[in-house]
Amino acid sequence: TKPFACAELLVRIKSLLRRANQADYSSNLMQIADLKMDIAKRTVHRGELPIKLTAKEFALLQFLLEREGEVLPRSVIASQVWDINFDSDTNVIDVAIRRLRIKVDDDYEVKLIHTVRGMGYRLEVTESSSDSTHLTESH
Repeated sequence: TKPFACAELLVRIKSLLRRANQADYSSNLMQIADLKMDIAKRTVHRGELPIKLTAKEFALLQFLLEREGEVLPRSVIASQVWDINFDSDTNVIDVAIRRLRIKVDDDYEVKLIHTVRGMGYRLEVTESSSDSTHLTESH
């Protein structure tokens, strides 16, 4: 009954459908470039190196992987990963993304997590990802 954004409704519907379909798949592996996530084992590797993530970081990375290439607004990330309504005065999403970047991107030439100014975040491999990330990353 409360107001909602159509984009958020679509993301929630897609998420529910994806979860329903995931039960049918035997593989719980997700991958982009050299980043691999095993949902069943709750492990993440970049190349051959394991990456230790908190439960929220794991959930955030999984959310980004499930929507690879999509621009995800902070409000959608907040509602899907933290199950909270987004408050524009808080920087919890930005801080979480920065912490995830430190673990997933900072030590690697190919950057996967990108900031889309004024819109949100996107997980993808781009041709010049190391150059574009530095240009679009906000602190």
